[in-house]
Amino acid sequence: MDMIEVRNVCKDYRVYHDKSCTLKERILFTQRSKYEKREALKDVSFTVPQGEAVGLVGLNGCGKSTMLKLIARIIYPTSGHIETRGRISSLIELGAGFHPDMTGRENIRINASIFGLTQREIQAKLDPIIEFSELGKAIDTPVRTYSSGMYMRLAFSVAVHVEADILLIDEILAVGDAGFQEKCFRRLAEIKAAGTTIVMVSHSLGQIEEICERSIWLQSGQIQLMGEPKQVHSAYLASFR
Repeated sequence: MDMIEVRNVCKDYRVYHDKSCTLKERILFTQRSKYEKREALKDVSFTVPQGEAVGLVGLNGCGKSTMLKLIARIIYPTSGHIETRGRISSLIELGAGFHPDMTGRENIRINASIFGLTQREIQAKLDPIIEFSELGKAIDTPVRTYSSGMYMRLAFSVAVHVEADILLIDEILAVGDAGFQEKCFRRLAEIKAAGTTIVMVSHSLGQIEEICERSIWLQSGQIQLMGEPKQVHSAYLASFR
């Protein structure tokens, strides 16, 4: 069964050179409302079956993160269709969804509820999440005092314990130390074996080859190549020569 279906998806952005902020400015300075259309994705189609892990690779600005945000329904396509099945957990922006003045423990409760867990489920998973994060006493301090690595530990720990059907990851593992990264990949392998579908963005091709059965190379918003990771990555790296 396909958990993610992306059909002929296009995503455009309007880039204003000098956007008017008020109605008065719009009337007096009509030139300010002129914009340039930027195509982030152009006619992209693919499916991801249950339990498969797919990596998105490509240069910065090629549309990888935009694709994840579309699947997560943070943004919506200009045209085309995206269908997902089941609960989605996402690690797209480091610290997104965390309140800086709340403790790590309080933010676990908030994040888990956003992902759709009941208070009883959150209480049952609270200790395992804290233990996995290895934050120790820092779990009861405000997250504004956390380093980027500590943010990652907290966010990843919540995301992999909410029993999501689809997990989306965007470069967040890049900020973790080597030991915790290895622990994260072991956990990813476990939840994938349990049937979770994973889509991840990473500039670390080795990470994608370790966890993913398939890679999608995006270039200028279009799929350049899709297939077995090592073959796709070889072609991707050859494009720089």
